[in-house]
Amino acid sequence: MARTAEGTPGAPHILIVGGGYVGMYTALRLQKKLKGELKRGEVKVTVVDPNAYMTYQPFLPEAAAGNISPRHVVVPLRRTLPLCNVRNARVTEINHDERWAIVQPLAGPPERISYDYIVMAAGAVPRILPIPGLAENGISLKTVGEAIHLRNHVLAQLEIAESTDDEEIRRKALTFVFVGGGFAGVEAVAEIEDMTRDATKYMRKVTPRDLRFYLVEAADRILPEVGPDMGKWTAEQLRGRGIDVKMKTLLKSAVGGDIELSDGSAFPAGTLVWNAGVKPSPVVKASDLPLDDRGRIKATEYLTIEGVVGAWTAGDNAAVPDLTQDGMFCPPNAQHALRQSKLLGDNIVRALRGKSLKPYAHNNLGAVAGLGLHKGVANPMGFKLKGLPAWWFHRTYHGMMVPTFNRKMRVLADWTLALFFKRETISLGTIEQPRADFELAATDDVKQIEAPKADRVA
Repeated sequence: MARTAEGTPGAPHILIVGGGYVGMYTALRLQKKLKGELKRGEVKVTVVDPNAYMTYQPFLPEAAAGNISPRHVVVPLRRTLPLCNVRNARVTEINHDERWAIVQPLAGPPERISYDYIVMAAGAVPRILPIPGLAENGISLKTVGEAIHLRNHVLAQLEIAESTDDEEIRRKALTFVFVGGGFAGVEAVAEIEDMTRDATKYMRKVTPRDLRFYLVEAADRILPEVGPDMGKWTAEQLRGRGIDVKMKTLLKSAVGGDIELSDGSAFPAGTLVWNAGVKPSPVVKASDLPLDDRGRIKATEYLTIEGVVGAWTAGDNAAVPDLTQDGMFCPPNAQHALRQSKLLGDNIVRALRGKSLKPYAHNNLGAVAGLGLHKGVANPMGFKLKGLPAWWFHRTYHGMMVPTFNRKMRVLADWTLALFFKRETISLGTIEQPRADFELAATDDVKQIEAPKADRVA
């Protein structure tokens, strides 16, 4: 396998902050366009991200529901970007005037690194509102770790209900609240409800009628991306499955797992999933780059950063003008991030070679959402699809879009096996505390050793 050169003195250094959609795809584009220069060390590309992989987020709900292996929704950065320098670290500060960034590695002291060009692709993090109890009891679905935890937690709640006769404990364990009616929230509640329904088939005390699912949305509709008619149809489908869809409703409190909603509802819940919006990664505030009133980096139609030289941006942390709609900005979704990153990489190459830049313009191709096994909703190119056809289109589209041939084949294998075998509904919550049994055994051994000593002293 080819390896990146260290870079000759004076060679341009391109720093990419973030290894998600924009970061990885931009690096891939640069790797393709500057292959010879990278091998000879005439250009150097560094990708900095706390994780050693890129997460294909549209697959997280299916990973949480057990339809796809969590390992297959992530793409290893080092294997995918052999000509780039990949660093597992977090950028904590950026001074673009002086062209340096502070990088905090996984271990050891922080380091200052210099660069010539910077690509801000740090993405977004959950927008957590100051709601009492939310930070202590909620979880999002933005990372593969959260998907694994949510799956184990939900299945563990079913086991709690199956193993007790206490009605209060059972009722709390079997109540699941999802806040946010966008893609992430709707797909999460639909996939998890589908999984729990399957899991109850093997239980004696817990039945589908015992499950209580809530989808809470502040607006007057869900899935605005697919249009009002399709959003209304989706809400009706979810309600038909027993999911209580509450629109124009806010979460007021979640202290101690006791849920309070703005419509006056109050009940205990063992699971609270928060998907009510995102905000740019905190690193954008720790820079001297221009931001808009929503904390996003100001971008031009060429994906350069407004008012500065040698700086680029795209994706969730950027306000990129939508040239197809006057006065609007591109929505923060995978469709735009993927296309922006390819143009971003091309424009960087054009800048290095003294050529003129091209503007970003892309018409929305529509939206797709999975609602559980064999269920979905989509509006590709203006066509309205529901149920099985939409589910098939959802899988076909994302199966093609997931990066690398390796991951495409692994995801396809997961889906193929699911046609012949039932999904696993086993909670592996102990993997999140792998030393618990070891520590318990060690404690018992210490007690056995100390007990005779105490007897001798007595």
